[in-house]
Amino acid sequence: MLDKLNINAFISFGLGFILICLSEATETQVNYTAKPRVVLPPNYVKEIRPPSKKGSPVIVDFSIFVVDINSINVEDMDFSNAVYIFRVDMFIHQRWHEPRLEIPDDIFEEGDDYVTLLPEVFENFWQPDPYFLNSKIAEIATLTHKFTSVTLYKNKTVRYAARMHAIIACQMEFQLYPMDIQVCPIHIESFSSNNQKVKLRWSDSGVTLNPELKLLQYNLGQPLQLEESDGYMPEKVGNFSRLTVYFRFERQIGHHLIQTFAPSSLVVMLSWFSFWLGLDAIPGRVTLLVTCMLTLVTMFTGADIPPVAYVKALDLWMAGCMLSVFAALAEFVVVKVLDVQYQYQVNRIPKVLPMRISNMEKGQCATVASWEGGAVRSRKATQTPTTPGQTSLQGNGGPPKPARRQSLLSVAWTDTDTGVEKIMWREIDKVSRAVFPILFFVFVLLYWPILLMKSS
Repeated sequence: MLDKLNINAFISFGLGFILICLSEATETQVNYTAKPRVVLPPNYVKEIRPPSKKGSPVIVDFSIFVVDINSINVEDMDFSNAVYIFRVDMFIHQRWHEPRLEIPDDIFEEGDDYVTLLPEVFENFWQPDPYFLNSKIAEIATLTHKFTSVTLYKNKTVRYAARMHAIIACQMEFQLYPMDIQVCPIHIESFSSNNQKVKLRWSDSGVTLNPELKLLQYNLGQPLQLEESDGYMPEKVGNFSRLTVYFRFERQIGHHLIQTFAPSSLVVMLSWFSFWLGLDAIPGRVTLLVTCMLTLVTMFTGADIPPVAYVKALDLWMAGCMLSVFAALAEFVVVKVLDVQYQYQVNRIPKVLPMRISNMEKGQCATVASWEGGAVRSRKATQTPTTPGQTSLQGNGGPPKPARRQSLLSVAWTDTDTGVEKIMWREIDKVSRAVFPILFFVFVLLYWPILLMKSS
């Protein structure tokens, strides 16, 4: 009797467990096969675009909200221009009308005229296919799923939104670097549907920027320029609707003023101190000029300069500074050569012994020794009547020899007004103290107005 009761209890427990499992399986199947509340018509084909009046194209309104712009780096270059890339993080919004949908009113919450659809439901809808024409990479942001949203309105308008990032290629020109202004477009175009089937247009909001967006080296010009056009694509053989937004990047000059222009100007001014150092301080003068030159070379080779083939505005500034320091170094070489010549000619002046001169004046010596061309020659002393009390020495009846000051006209002379001896290398140093600063300031006054005028 007890065994029968145990058997009946075991059978009852087994039947109950089977019923529970069947009930859960039925509920799971119902949840899995539940149809969406948005009912598509039986003849709906998502590959066919929505119908429009008189065969006009479907209008797709497009808008962008730019969250961030970063990673402006060099990617490639050729002999005429450079291809730069920058990354744009943004929200894109598309809106179009889909009259084929059958929308029941009970899917909307009370007081709302829209409902958010699941991505699985949206996959059954017709969708436009715009793409970024000049992008290297364009991807929808993902974490656990793609950041997309589909909103359906009562008037059968579909609104698609997505968070995405795109890496855009831009042809940049650097003739005015670092005062350059770069205009980089982003082209958005329909891929498979030509302009007779789909027309893209900017919505009222167009392209807006994050008010907190700041770039390290650029100012982003406002407002952005928007264009709507039709572009012919020979690869796809047809005209396709295209949207274009132009980003205007104005480079900030403050970084280059602090890191390049101000230090290089100080180095050039430092080289002018060499004109106040005499030739007795040759090691200090050479060290100062060579150090200035090496500092400029290191400064400009280590600067963040775009490696392009043509001449930039910064190259002209670099050439002006280095030419000024090189000219100061060349001036030192010139004055040193003149000083050597001066010392050589001074040492060639004949040194007549005082005794010989006194004997000659007394008439006890008929010749006087002189040094000419490195050889000693004997000349007869003759008296030429000049003025009373004056005696002129001539050799072999020839003309009188010029005075020492006249023989040194190439490297030294005597000021007729003051009677002070002027040495050429010292005069060159004095003139250089004024000429070099004046020439550099003229260069600065020509450089900056022309650069600012062209950049504006």
